[in-house]
Amino acid sequence: MDSHNQDTDQPTRQRVARSILVNGPSTAAALAERLHLTPAAVRRHLDHLVEEGAVEARDPRPAGHRGRGRPAKVFALTERGRDGFEAQYDDLANQALRFLADTGGEDAVRAFADRRAAFIEERFPAVAAAHPEATPAEVLALVFSDEGYAASVRQLPVVGEQLCQQHCPVSHVAHEFPQLCEAETAAIARVLGTHVQRLATIAHGDGVCTTCIPGSTTEKKEQVTS
Repeated sequence: MDSHNQDTDQPTRQRVARSILVNGPSTAAALAERLHLTPAAVRRHLDHLVEEGAVEARDPRPAGHRGRGRPAKVFALTERGRDGFEAQYDDLANQALRFLADTGGEDAVRAFADRRAAFIEERFPAVAAAHPEATPAEVLALVFSDEGYAASVRQLPVVGEQLCQQHCPVSHVAHEFPQLCEAETAAIARVLGTHVQRLATIAHGDGVCTTCIPGSTTEKKEQVTS
């Protein structure tokens, strides 16, 4: 296939991938019906997406098969395929924040960052009540993990605890707009009632976001539970 055909096929290929993203693993027949394409066209696009590593073919679950013959394979997005969509969303978010900065200035961007970080203070009390055995840092890890940050807590002798986020859903955007990280750090400090310090961020090229939490928060928890 020449490059011209590949260029004209790209929008349709994106529709196929997006349909899988939205609806979950799908058969070629289901995609063809959903997108009003011929099965042959869908299979051609799927073959290309599989070759790119954006989609993988899987055997369907046995419970979903009825009738005779081998059940049709389903096609699912790979991690690479999902990353492609995340990159598009990052570009859109960057454009939106640049527009906000141009029209509303620094205060508008900071207000947006504060609004986005509000989930930390909003969810902390309920999660803490549901997990009375957890330290405040561990409660934060649960809150962040629910938001897609893959967070955990590391105990540090003498110092206290360290909140570690293995993934950051807004890292690419926060690279240009550090106000997002600053708002999260401020919200963490408010719910803990103590000063905390960001030691590293994925947005600045580190492998993990780490926030140092003084030992006093652990001691407070021990006093409450004793």
